[in-house]
Amino acid sequence: MATNLALDDALLDEALALGGLKTKRETVNTALAEFIRRRRASEIIELFGTVPYDDDYDYKRLREQR
Repeated sequence: MATNLALDDALLDEALALGGLKTKRETVNTALAEFIRRRRASEIIELFGTVPYDDDYDYKRLREQR
């Protein structure tokens, strides 16, 4: 899909250099993928402490049953 974007050239050049990538397209796609990964990771981190913990769960005992 062709899209025209007005990007900050200085930011794009810095990202291109830091990423060691060859094209602007590759740099933008990599940046978008990293942005998505980080956002999803932060959503998972927010779940810490919200999942109920079963005090009776014993993974070692479950291994012995196999």
